[in-house]
Amino acid sequence: MKSFGKLGWIGLGNMGSRMAKRLMNAGYPLIVYDRDRSKTEELASHGAEVAASIVQLAAGADVIFSCVNDGVAVGSVYFGANGVLRGAKPGAHIVEMSTVAPETSVQLFRAARDRGISVCDVAISGSTPAAESGLLTLFAGGDREAFDTISPIFPAIARQWFYMGPSGSGVAMKLVVNALLGVGMQAIAEAIALGSQLGLSRDLLLDTLAKTAVVAPAHLGKLATAKRNDYTPQFPLRLMRKDFDLILSTAVDLRVEMPVTVAAREWNALQAARNGEEDFSAVISLMEELTQRRRLPPTA
Repeated sequence: MKSFGKLGWIGLGNMGSRMAKRLMNAGYPLIVYDRDRSKTEELASHGAEVAASIVQLAAGADVIFSCVNDGVAVGSVYFGANGVLRGAKPGAHIVEMSTVAPETSVQLFRAARDRGISVCDVAISGSTPAAESGLLTLFAGGDREAFDTISPIFPAIARQWFYMGPSGSGVAMKLVVNALLGVGMQAIAEAIALGSQLGLSRDLLLDTLAKTAVVAPAHLGKLATAKRNDYTPQFPLRLMRKDFDLILSTAVDLRVEMPVTVAAREWNALQAARNGEEDFSAVISLMEELTQRRRLPPTA
């Protein structure tokens, strides 16, 4: 294992906590920070150092990872008097893993470069079970030399990783992938509702769909959980809604027409308004419910 000194990790949510734990289990010394201090307790019990502030973490780490909710959170983590760029030393490497707009990644890249710090946007594709098992896919943007320097760390957290190009390219690829992820889930939900309306056994319909070539691997496990009406979040509706908004705002800026994505976003948002913490596959239950309502005879 190549020596990197100490790794820093900011953001210990569902994905971040699992990736940070895998780095520790791989033998990397780790310093962690989350604004919710209770999220650091498990890693601290396994030997991680807990930073009192972001600046303290940045000053003590050679490679700084972050995985936070959105572009606003990224700005809070990196800029200002208490941000990473205030504390990080020249020559440090930043691995920013949040799903944000490409221009957010480019802004961070340029600000860090002026301070002698490298930044790669390394977007994550995969759910919490994949993070726990080290089976994620990573898409990276930034300087190729910086990517080559940090990539020996990736086997601890991912199954495969791709260098996509200059700064912003990693998150750009993530938007492309999640457009397909969200649209595909809505298409599956509609197909299941159609099959039920046609009189097919629900269990047989889901079992058979799972054996066809038309269901992508990322959606395959959703058929098994939907069969049990289990929408425990692996990727919550609220995050898929956030990504849909990011995808479509980027498409507007670039004058790219995405009518199917617009429609899928509306159904996702409708279900998210009812329970944003359910898995994004819960649009299956929404389409089934709407179909069932229309099959009921009118009340007297």
